[in-house]
Amino acid sequence: MEANLLKVALAQIAPVWLNKAKTLEKIKNHITKAAKNDAELIVFGEGVLPGYPFWLALTEGAEWDTKINKELHAHYVRNSITIEKGDLNEICTLAKNHQIAIYIGIIERPQDRGGHSLYASLVYIDAKGVIQSVHRKLQPTYDERLTWSIGDGHGLRTHSLKQFTVGGLNCWENWMPLPRASLYAQGEDLHVAVWPGSDRNTKDITRFIALESRSFVISVSALMRIEDFPQNTPHLEKIFEKSPKVLANGGSCIAGPDGEWLVKPVLLKEGNIYHTLNFNRVLEERQNFDPVGHYSRPDVTKLLVNRERQSTVAFKKFKE
Repeated sequence: MEANLLKVALAQIAPVWLNKAKTLEKIKNHITKAAKNDAELIVFGEGVLPGYPFWLALTEGAEWDTKINKELHAHYVRNSITIEKGDLNEICTLAKNHQIAIYIGIIERPQDRGGHSLYASLVYIDAKGVIQSVHRKLQPTYDERLTWSIGDGHGLRTHSLKQFTVGGLNCWENWMPLPRASLYAQGEDLHVAVWPGSDRNTKDITRFIALESRSFVISVSALMRIEDFPQNTPHLEKIFEKSPKVLANGGSCIAGPDGEWLVKPVLLKEGNIYHTLNFNRVLEERQNFDPVGHYSRPDVTKLLVNRERQSTVAFKKFKE
């Protein structure tokens, strides 16, 4: 494919909810399918591996010190992803073998924060199979704060992909002007927004970010239906008491640099959604507006970003 063209796949899938092993198999299957369809980038939704914490809104998740919340949280932790232990190695190998770049939302259990707390992280794996960034969600939203921890700016990075510069944010981070600006300033012209699901999240902001940045914007959501809950999920009967039949209806979509739809939000359809992007459209739309270039005033307003990975401890080496 020509250097200015990029074929993308939006993997709108439901996880095998809170089952790391089975969800990994499903993800690998969709990567392979995308590669066979000549996709050069595939994107998965927020926290799809192993799933979004839907139980919090269905089981009185804010109630203090209850057995149900503790047991569901422990189950979540056991099925989360520790990159340092090689939990993404098979996905990295697929990326390398098929020469396809990947953005994937995971529930991360990092060892550099003690190994017990969870983060909603967006991981970028390049076409050589190398993890280039892990962005931990800066601010979990509403009841997410009951199970996810606050991230940092270490993953606010962009990456070269053919003629494009790609970056990404998790869910409602996309509403935060300054993190968006930090990516724009690094040359981003293909913005990836990942979501747990539902067109109510994607239908407005996808086009808005495209208009603001004059970039392509890919929004990718997961699906979640009542049949996607495994029968061995702890306290499943309690979850089902208040669960609707559809918890996340998808809504994956693509807007062009003029803010118009290239792919309108897709609802209740599982599988890969394909589209080819033409980089020249970015250059055309930047002619009249570039938010960090000729239409900016860094002498008046400027953003300071701390990209240091945060940790509770720093060990100092002493000479013997």
